[in-house]
Amino acid sequence: METEEQARNRFQSELEFVQCLANPNYLNFLAQRGFLRERPFINYLKYLLYWKEPEYAKFLKYPHCLHMLELLQYEHFRKELVNAQCTKFIDEQQLLHWQHYSRKRTRLQQALAEQQQPQQQPPPHGNAAAK
Repeated sequence: METEEQARNRFQSELEFVQCLANPNYLNFLAQRGFLRERPFINYLKYLLYWKEPEYAKFLKYPHCLHMLELLQYEHFRKELVNAQCTKFIDEQQLLHWQHYSRKRTRLQQALAEQQQPQQQPPPHGNAAAK
């Protein structure tokens, strides 16, 4: 039976590990050292799919790691991660995604702020205040 402290430590360790999967260079490191070929490690990656559930995913700071976790379920993807060019491509694609997402989010926030500002009435025409 797992104690509360052991459960908390396991949760934190798994949370940190799952988030590390968002880093293509770390995936390349795992692939080059042979971890992605070992059956126990592959089974562990399958076990970690529970992080996709909303009750766990809400704790993730880097949700992109879930996409990588999903891709790691495929042998072909795991084999390709040994290749530095593949890793570089993934890294570049992530950067492009984040840049696009950031710009798009900024535009959406600006549009929302403009919609929420009260409509200012134009001043009355003429010199009504001087009369």
